[in-house]
Amino acid sequence: MTGTRRTGAKKKARELAKLLRAERPDYAYLKDVFRFLRLELEVEVPGRSRHLPWVPSEQQVRAFYEAVWRTRRTADLVLIRTFLYTGVRVSELVNLQLADVDLDACQIRVNSGKGDKDRVVPFPVGFKETLALHLHQRNQTGGTSLFESSWKRRYSDRGVRRMFERYTALAGLDHALSPHKLRHFLLTWLKKQGLDDALIQPYSGHASRQSLEVYSRLALSDAQREYDRVIGRFPV
Repeated sequence: MTGTRRTGAKKKARELAKLLRAERPDYAYLKDVFRFLRLELEVEVPGRSRHLPWVPSEQQVRAFYEAVWRTRRTADLVLIRTFLYTGVRVSELVNLQLADVDLDACQIRVNSGKGDKDRVVPFPVGFKETLALHLHQRNQTGGTSLFESSWKRRYSDRGVRRMFERYTALAGLDHALSPHKLRHFLLTWLKKQGLDDALIQPYSGHASRQSLEVYSRLALSDAQREYDRVIGRFPV
């Protein structure tokens, strides 16, 4: 309370130490003692303020995509749409190989993703033809990476982020639209379409301890069916 005179924290710690020394306390014991002390004194632990991440609107995503479209840079269009449809991380996208794309199943294999885990992510049937043409062009040049820069080298994380900065400026957006923001947009959008968290997780690459057991029992085909059911309504 305001105006209350308190003993200095260091001095009070010494007084408590005299009481506790005979107990030969370790960290776990002290932690329990002070937990019960808080309860006795009715001291509440303040909750951490968690700010929700900013997620772009459908209008902002459309404006961003239209800025890419106006440049007629086909390779950039394919790269952006891959981000939009799969929600892969930028570090995962730059490591994708041509052999990772399964056109028949409309899936892309992400090798050694976050946590050094492999997973499979879907893409819409409507994107299949565009991606097939891109694969053909890449094969014609003798490349092995799914995407490469104008310097005929595999993209770096920074190179992709610079591309996003350029198109954000062209779209006239106030907020920077990063690869991670597109990932947030897709996962949030899928959630709004009614997909259960457990069906989104195999594609997101998230694996919380609490839900891992549930996720491990889900068939990937169930998630694929739900993705195919709703992705036709995607704004791009």
